[in-house]
Order: sequence, then structure tokens, then C-alpha cells
Amino acid sequence: MILTKLETLLDVNGIHYTHTTHKPAFTAREVAKAEGVPVGHIAKCIVFFGEEGYGMAVVPGDHKVDLHELRERLNQPHIRLAAEDELRKLFPDSEPGAMPPFGNHIQVPVFVDIHLAAQETIAFNAGTHRDVIHMKFRDFELLSGATILPCAAVLSRSATSG
Repeated sequence: MILTKLETLLDVNGIHYTHTTHKPAFTAREVAKAEGVPVGHIAKCIVFFGEEGYGMAVVPGDHKVDLHELRERLNQPHIRLAAEDELRKLFPDSEPGAMPPFGNHIQVPVFVDIHLAAQETIAFNAGTHRDVIHMKFRDFELLSGATILPCAAVLSRSATSG
């Protein structure tokens, strides 16, 4: 299971983290509420496909990925969101939409929005809609090999998708 693999990865690298569980939550806002953290500290993973293959954009829970900005920053004019069947193939051990933000361990580069990078700590799904890992952003950045760049836009306060 992905949670065991993820915890092993963190442990082997000497990363301090906390693993929590809660009732199933399917949006970043629901996860933030269940975890008692600001929604902007939730790392939301969006997988995309472009000319150079798959990539993972990691944005704060109160933002959405800005595909236009991502296309410009990566100099890839044809980027689209990955389909659910592609996500199942890439992350077979994770529930759809609950993959952890470590695409680099399956040769999927990770791009993190500058707003998330400004947080001292982040929380993210650990392969299920019930398990969450909390850790320092700096540790995540080092372990994920993430590139930090602007790639998100603020969600409207009334947005219900997470």
C-alpha cells in the first residue's frame, strides 16, 4: 500500500512527519476541516500531460492549477489534465485523487506553486481519502525534487471543489 511505501520513504530519509487519519474527505476544504489546518496548507496534487510527458502540479488547497501559467512557465503549449484512467495507471496504489505529491519517485516531475512554498508546514493525502501526512515544506521540497514556480490561481471563496 502507498502509505507504507510513503512512510518508509520518509523514515529512510530521516524526515520528521506526522500521520493522521480522519473520516473520508474528498476535497481540500474537507481535508483541512478534518485536520484542523488552514486550507492553504493542504497540498493538492494535479497531474497533467504535455509535450514532455506527465507532470505533477502541487498547489495550495484554496487555489486551482493555472494551466495557462503552467504552459508558459514550462514552455509547453499543449498541457491537459490527466484523465482518471491515466491516474490509476500512474498511481495504482492510491485512491483516485488521493495520491501523495511525490511524483518524482515514478519519474513524474513535481512543480510546486510559490504560495504553497511559502508555508512552513504542509499536509497532503497519503494515498487514501483518510490518511494525511503533515511535514515541513522544506523537507518536502528536498525529498520531492520540486521546482517552485507560479502555477496556481486563487479559488473563489464560494468554490466547492477542492
